Parts: sequence; C-alpha cells; structure tokens
Amino acid sequence: MGSRLTAEQSAFVAAVRDFAKRECGTREQRDALTAGGREAHHPGLYGRLADLGWLGVCLPEEYGGAGGGLADACLFLEETSYGMVPAGGFITTVIAAKAYERFGSERQRHEVLPGAVGGDVLSIAMSEPEAGSDVGALRCRATRAADGGWVIEGQKTWISNAHCAKSILLVARTGEDKHGGLTMFHLPADAPGVEVRGIETMGGREVNDVFLTGVRLPADAVVGQVNDGWRQLMAGLNYERLFLASNMLGLARRVFDDVLAYVREREQFGRPVGSFQALRHRVADLATEIECTRLLVREVALDCDAQPDKLFPREASMAKLKATEIAKRAALEGMQMMGGYGYTTEFDMERHLRAAVVSTVYGGTSEIQRDVIGKTYGL
Repeated sequence: MGSRLTAEQSAFVAAVRDFAKRECGTREQRDALTAGGREAHHPGLYGRLADLGWLGVCLPEEYGGAGGGLADACLFLEETSYGMVPAGGFITTVIAAKAYERFGSERQRHEVLPGAVGGDVLSIAMSEPEAGSDVGALRCRATRAADGGWVIEGQKTWISNAHCAKSILLVARTGEDKHGGLTMFHLPADAPGVEVRGIETMGGREVNDVFLTGVRLPADAVVGQVNDGWRQLMAGLNYERLFLASNMLGLARRVFDDVLAYVREREQFGRPVGSFQALRHRVADLATEIECTRLLVREVALDCDAQPDKLFPREASMAKLKATEIAKRAALEGMQMMGGYGYTTEFDMERHLRAAVVSTVYGGTSEIQRDVIGKTYGL
C-alpha cells in the first residue's frame, strides 16, 4: 500500500512521523516519558495525541472520531511504533471501542466512544490463569442478582492496560455451554470489588491481574446479547490481529533502520562492518522480509475495510504471525550484528528485543495463528 496511500493518508503519516520525531526523537526524551523504558504508556503524551484528533482515527464521526478505516488505524500504529511513542493504551482502547460501536447500546456508545477519542484508555479482560489461548474455558462468572443486575466473581490475568484504564470490557461466563455461555460486560475500572495488581515483565508494567470480588453491575451493563460473547469476540479478530501486526511492523522497521545506521558507521579492519558480505546479506534478507510483511499487513487491512462485515481469519492470522515473527527475528539479528553494543542499555536494541519477543505470545501465540491458518485449508 506504499504507492496506494491517498493524499490524506500520506499527509497523516507525515504528521505522525513529525510528532514522534519532535516528542520522542532522542533517547533522553524517551527515557523521561517511559521511566527508563519501564512504562509503555504516557498519559500526558497520549492526551496530546487526542488533542490532534488521532486517537479516533477509525471511530465514527458522530462520537467525535475521524471516521477512517482499519487501514488508517494501522498506519497510525505502524508510525507510532516506529517512532517509539509511548501510547501503549491505544490498541486495547480501539479494539474495545470497536466492540462497543458494533454491539453496545446507544447509551454505552455515547458513554465510552467520545472518551476513547478524548484520551481515555479502555482494557479488555478475557484471559484467566487456566484460560489463555482457550478462551472458551474461562470461569469468571456473572450471576443474575435479585434486582436483575449481575454479580461478578473471578480472576483475570495478563490484562493489558487495566492499570491505566477508565473502563474494562469484561468477558464472563453466564451459561454452561463452552462458547455459547459467554457474555461481554461494561465494567468501570473503579467499580467496588475490582482490584488491579501489576505483573512485572521484561517489558516493564504492561499487564495485570484483575480480581473481581462481589462486583455488582446493572442489568444494562451487558454489551450486546447475553451468551453471545463468543461470536462478538470473533467479530473483532480482524482488528486485534491487524493492530498487533501493524505495531510489530513498525518495530521491525525501527530495528532495521537502527542496525543499518550502526553497520554503516561501525568500522573494523579498516572499513564499515556493513560492507562485509556476512552482514550485507543479513541486511538484505531483513529488508526483503520487512517489505513483504508491510505489503501483507496493508493489503489485509484494505480488504477488511472493503468488506467490513466479513471475517478474514486466514489473512489476519497470517499478518499477525508474519509481523511478530519478523519483528523478533529482526531484533535478534540486530543485536547479533551490533555485537556487544546491541546488548548494552546505551542503545535501543535491547529494548527493541524485549518488546519483540513477547509479541509472538500475546494476542494469540504463533502456534495458535498457524493452527487457525491450517484449519482454513481444511486441515
């Protein structure tokens, strides 16, 4: 889609790139915004992105958004990732917001969507200690109360951005059928009985345990239909997988440019190390793989925009698989080509590696993506 960008998209990409360079262009700026690389989200900077109108890039105009498509959001994610902008709340926010847009009541849409455009962070709570890839095995339960409302009991884990979210899109069990007994709920993050505990990771503070003890929700907290949560989740897979793919595509591009600059300047045996065939071929292979990934991700995004009601399980899984695997490979190759410098905290490469290695796990592991792709071929 490089040559297929509209004039508006090209201007948008240039503006995001300029913002990233201005606000996050130096290591000192990035360290100040991320507590030395420990925080993936900076509320103040995120608010400035909201002021520019970019957080609502793919949300409806009637709720304050720009009315763009999935391809526009993917471009935004790719460029903010490339520019190392600490806007980690964006992916879960837009995935959740699209669920509210598609399945929520008018009251829920008016309550949630303008806030998402204005800088509120939304989170999604699906995974549990015994239900990761197998979401249908979740046990967190919502039980009808005497007044018609709901009482929630259970635990969620690996919940991205719950620590900075205003509300959480919660998936809980309301029936006994594995997939037909799940329901989505609108859960204010500060509701009584909600406890969020951070999980320290290689990437810093990104994910959390969420404990739900006697949490009371009104009857109209249901998002969509009772026991229809599985179908509603499946409807959002295009967004989730393509957003993650775009994020890692941006990271892979950044890794490549960082290592290219290094091998051009670093000299050994009287010449730049990039001039040695062993490194030159590695650079050529990475460049080719990243360009293939870019074309795949952008083409799938365009297809999804052209047919918004169609699921693209094969294509979206391919994009997520390819982008996350190439980001991890690029970071590992980058560290190897930079030698000891790639391992030091003085350079960004070790930070790139910490961000990349987990990408093949969250949002559906690479093994799950391969399984999905294989099943679409009748295997």
